[in-house]
Amino acid sequence: MQLHISPSMRSITISSSNEFIDLMKIKVAARHISYRTLFHTILILAFLLPFVFILTAVVTLEGVNKCSSFDCFGRRLGPRLLGRIDDSERLVRDFYKILNEVSTQEIPDGLKLPESFSQLVSDMKNNHYDAKTFALVFRAMVEKFERDLRESKFAELMNKHFAASSIPKGIHCLSLRLTDEYSSNAHARRQLPSPELLPVLSDNAYHHFVLATDNILAASVVVSSAVQSSSKPEKIVFHVITDKKTYAGMHSWFALNSVAPAIVEVKSVHQFDWLTRENVPVLEAVESHNSIRNYYHGNHIAGANLSETTPRTFASKLQSRSPKYISLLNHLRIYLPELFPNLDKVVFLDDDIVIQKDLSPLWDIDLNGKVNGAVETCRGEDVWVMSKRLRNYFNFSHPLIAKHLDPEECAWAYGMNIFDLRTWRKTNIRETYHSWLKENLKSNLTMWKLGTLPPALIAFKGHVQPIDSSWHMLGLGYQSKTNLENAKKAAVIHYNGQSKPWLEIGFEHLRPFWTKYVNYSNDFIKNCHILE
Repeated sequence: MQLHISPSMRSITISSSNEFIDLMKIKVAARHISYRTLFHTILILAFLLPFVFILTAVVTLEGVNKCSSFDCFGRRLGPRLLGRIDDSERLVRDFYKILNEVSTQEIPDGLKLPESFSQLVSDMKNNHYDAKTFALVFRAMVEKFERDLRESKFAELMNKHFAASSIPKGIHCLSLRLTDEYSSNAHARRQLPSPELLPVLSDNAYHHFVLATDNILAASVVVSSAVQSSSKPEKIVFHVITDKKTYAGMHSWFALNSVAPAIVEVKSVHQFDWLTRENVPVLEAVESHNSIRNYYHGNHIAGANLSETTPRTFASKLQSRSPKYISLLNHLRIYLPELFPNLDKVVFLDDDIVIQKDLSPLWDIDLNGKVNGAVETCRGEDVWVMSKRLRNYFNFSHPLIAKHLDPEECAWAYGMNIFDLRTWRKTNIRETYHSWLKENLKSNLTMWKLGTLPPALIAFKGHVQPIDSSWHMLGLGYQSKTNLENAKKAAVIHYNGQSKPWLEIGFEHLRPFWTKYVNYSNDFIKNCHILE
């Protein structure tokens, strides 16, 4: 093989050694290339090529480490020009290969695992682990930590469920002390309201609120916040309904702590003649079905496959098994037209809400012939709270549910509802509610999870008028990331969820909205150590 350059440097010929065959002949452009230019080119190459080979040698000896941009360019370019792969890439490639092998390998029984990463490093040094042994031990450690973390999460959810279902010591103390006061103090037993104000209880010129609860402290916050936020407190009438055991304490509180000029009536469920087993199937269901009581009071882990259940799903199931869902107080709202036969319109409130604005405009909202004015919960800024559709509440694998309901239909919220009782009395809402409760009992409670809202979503179907979401902000009892500015602007904020503001598990940054309406100077609250 020979290389021949013509004297004029206009052609280059590559021929075989026998000089009879020209393998390649390259004609150079006619432009004259000076010997000086050629000399300078050869001189530059003479300096550049050794530099590249030196960098190649360095990267071979030291590997590719952190370096300056120009230096890195040389170090990375050199091996690639020679078709090499640097050590770090080879190491990563080999490590991936080992991890893939170990991921399908059975972990030996009785394998002793380090308790920490530092112990793992120490064991590697002492026992001279190879890469595969290290990967196997590391995988076993990670899987063990994942199991421990999962078990801890489920235990945390169970403890939170028990905390949410229990009565705090301070609130229990408050109820006992006020009950004792009722028996010994005539002022605590005074008639509510006074005899001359009794006609107001059925006067539709007033704004009537209904509150059903056995929590005296919570009831005091709801009433106080409503009165303090109202522009016309003299037009407010509160109908507080409680159970028989709490009645004396609840009556004592409002008898001794006047909210004048607002009017408060306290009644127990046993004082309503209409509330009999014949009229209220819920009473019979709760008392006669052991499966219901076992469902809400039994072992919540029994029968649950925790290995296939996510913590979020488990938390949802626990919340749906709160004992409050078999309380008659929780079902009373479906009987409002019968309990208050002389009233045309009421606003029903849950006891875990705080009122921050005047609610009198609610009575001026046109419900367009509908029964229930409520905030819809399928649209809003807070996707976690305001994304509830019927699919979130019902079991659509059940044939009856699939036949009668649309999973994409928007849900609405209990907690602050305007009820047109006059229109309600012309419907069969109560009967529909009862019939679906019975169907769920026949289906062994498999049609829905939560207590009173799902059957109400069916019973009020076609009878709900959506109202602006600013009237009722939800999620303060389970959404720690609640927007504080939006909470300040809302007319009613609702601590629905397990983290009630009167519990230790309540969110600290959301509690002040509630505590501002607690009278911490009250002797009963101080003596029961209900701390701010």
